[in-house]
Amino acid sequence: MTLLTPIAATAQELPTVPYLPLERATKAAQAALEACAAEGSNVSVAIVARSGATQVLLKADNSGAHTASSAEGKAFTAAALGRDTAGLAEFIASKPANDGMRDMDPRMVIQAGGLPVKFGDALVAGIGVGGAPSGDIDAKCAAAGLKAIGAAE
Repeated sequence: MTLLTPIAATAQELPTVPYLPLERATKAAQAALEACAAEGSNVSVAIVARSGATQVLLKADNSGAHTASSAEGKAFTAAALGRDTAGLAEFIASKPANDGMRDMDPRMVIQAGGLPVKFGDALVAGIGVGGAPSGDIDAKCAAAGLKAIGAAE
């Protein structure tokens, strides 16, 4: 006699992974864009998911041609490595042996202005800002985006 059990009972549960919903990603990008506009800077802001896919890219009117790729690269780097890009630049500069990190992926931009998007310990994305007169201002605007959605700083 064969005992039949439902397939669902024998199938393994798939893992669940936290992610940043589009609504929150858009809210963070808009808040960062507005923070830089308040500083008088026309920038681009990107949100890149943990997977490396760009979720949101906002480009302010009159922002420079390079700002979109800069913002996307910073966001990609922060999402991929889970670190703020200013700190990463300092880490690489502190030890010549770490310089190879710059060549790990051509999408990486290792300059200030990229921050990981985390909720608790869960890394879900990266936010990148490009185009302000300094990386410190880019990073300040990115932090405003994190604050707008309650992400960890």
